Amino acid sequence: MLNSRIVACALVLAASSLNSFASKQSSKPNAQKHVSVASIPASPADVSSLDGIMTAYYEVGCGPAGQARQWARDRTLYIPGIRLVVTMYDASGKATVRQFTHQQFVDLADPDMVKNGFYEHEIHRITHGYGNWVHIISTSEARQSPNGQVTGRAIDNVELFWDGNRWWIVYASITEERPDNPLPKEFLP
Repeated sequence: MLNSRIVACALVLAASSLNSFASKQSSKPNAQKHVSVASIPASPADVSSLDGIMTAYYEVGCGPAGQARQWARDRTLYIPGIRLVVTMYDASGKATVRQFTHQQFVDLADPDMVKNGFYEHEIHRITHGYGNWVHIISTSEARQSPNGQVTGRAIDNVELFWDGNRWWIVYASITEERPDNPLPKEFLP
């Protein structure tokens, strides 16, 4: 998990496990197993509204230990070539930024999420928009089981674009809450 993972990423996307995933990536760059992600059409329910796309953003990585994640569904939420950004601290305490392609994120996040179980849901949202552009600041909580103890919280910054037919995520960054840096009250319910 982030304190022990993100790329949480998921994307998420999967916020509470990402730091250890990123650390594993830098120490064992070829150790990840490639996860095949099919190309499927987007579900209209996922991309026709902001609530729909944010629900899908969190649902795709959720599930009990041993269950495959919905990475093909996840891919449909993003513009082609998306870069997922994770802000974190390295072992020495220095602030760093890591960028991942969707496939890199999947390959990194999937093993721990499937092995341990992972459930993440949004607990607070701030939305700003203009025209066909929207910025969402989304606070989430992560658990290893649906009603289990909270294992981490994170803030996801998600930029979205409406193309006249559907919403697309054009940018997503994730930063995790730390004991020495609790989430400010304006990002909590």
